[in-house]
Amino acid sequence: MKATFKFFKILFIWVIVLCLQNAFSQSQKSFQEGEWIKLKMSYSGWLKAGEATLEVKNAKYKDKPVYHVVGHGKTTGPISWLFFKVRDRYESYLDKETGLPYKFIRQIDEGGHTKDIEIEFDHANKKAHVNNKKHNVLETYSIEKNVQDMLSAFYYLRNNYDTETIKEGHMVALNMFFDEENFKFQLKFLGRETIKTKFGKIKSLRFRPYVSAGRVFKEQESLTLWVSADKNKIPLKIKADLAVGSLRAEIVERKGLKHPFPIIFEK
Repeated sequence: MKATFKFFKILFIWVIVLCLQNAFSQSQKSFQEGEWIKLKMSYSGWLKAGEATLEVKNAKYKDKPVYHVVGHGKTTGPISWLFFKVRDRYESYLDKETGLPYKFIRQIDEGGHTKDIEIEFDHANKKAHVNNKKHNVLETYSIEKNVQDMLSAFYYLRNNYDTETIKEGHMVALNMFFDEENFKFQLKFLGRETIKTKFGKIKSLRFRPYVSAGRVFKEQESLTLWVSADKNKIPLKIKADLAVGSLRAEIVERKGLKHPFPIIFEK
């Protein structure tokens, strides 16, 4: 079961970055202030495992208008009170025009393992100033051009990549900075599919991120992600094969979407 608990954190990261598309420049934004999304997770299709939420707010950061994005992840049910309690909070302040992050906050409590980290991005000088508040340590790291954090990436890609002409087999890559490390996130487009959800049937885009095999995932291609094939581009479903069992996440609530959410109702 430990693999499941470690995966919960990693799954939350993938929830943030799953809406990936393939071509630059889309003038119409895919989200707005007030958007709120909730996904519920289960272990092996039956045991409640947890939930994740994402919310968009308006704010100011150093007198600049920004979107303040807040994400929560937590275990629920028997896993939370019998095995392993997770309470994670992530925040990002991102520029409304460029989509680049100014500040990222990570506060986690995972079975007593805690972190309290704030990152300020200096894109002009390609630096990330990391404040480990738990250990009172300040460090500076070099970053890649137009780097994203794990929250800002989700919203940046929704606004700047187009899904209309994406072809099966297309690969997407993005520079990200997380846990004091630069890395290249990669994801492959698998095709289009209509899936069943709590709300009815919804047209979706299916992706496969490339992850590290070993301690948590069975192999490099263990995750499959479904994203709504509309102008909102929100996460609908995640399926993952773990070293022991599997984990699923499905959207159960949404509000404040900028665009209509097309649903195919069964007769």
